[in-house]
Amino acid sequence: MSKTHTATVLTVRRRDALLVTVTVAVGYLLVYLWALGHLAPGLGGYAVSVVDAPLSKLFRPALGPFSFTPVARVQFGPVTYLFSFNSVLGLGLAVLVGLNFGLTYLAWTQPAACGLGQSSSGFLASIPAVLSGTACCGPVVLIVLGIQASGVLLTTFQYLLPVSALLLVGSLVLVGRQIDPQRH
Repeated sequence: MSKTHTATVLTVRRRDALLVTVTVAVGYLLVYLWALGHLAPGLGGYAVSVVDAPLSKLFRPALGPFSFTPVARVQFGPVTYLFSFNSVLGLGLAVLVGLNFGLTYLAWTQPAACGLGQSSSGFLASIPAVLSGTACCGPVVLIVLGIQASGVLLTTFQYLLPVSALLLVGSLVLVGRQIDPQRH
């Protein structure tokens, strides 16, 4: 685990790896929020509105497991953002996806340390994270791909968020072990 920690610190310290990490994390978070419907085109103007007793409603389930009710709406020009606990979960997943891509980038800069098949595990582990929107993101992705989803398949979406987080942490450990900090 200390090798993974050292590789993660190296990812944050190296400017090129940090750029990959931040770019992927921000991009992932924006797509995640958009897929959930918490980031959408706005009507213009600037406003912030917060529900009464937001902390008591922050963890209130919305459409399914790991989907929470928005407690604030922020309008800034052409964009409307809804804040809920989904934003916190999305940020956590975005950091994991970004770090996986950053570590994969570092692994690719060390061809002797690992091969292409092994270092792509960060990307492969992020696939369930993309589908983890439980109520809307996963089914929308299936519709876009043209796959007919049965009721059994749709019920599995509630498990994609925790599964994706575990896979991302696992791939972070695996890729982090393959990086030799002395080579960078």
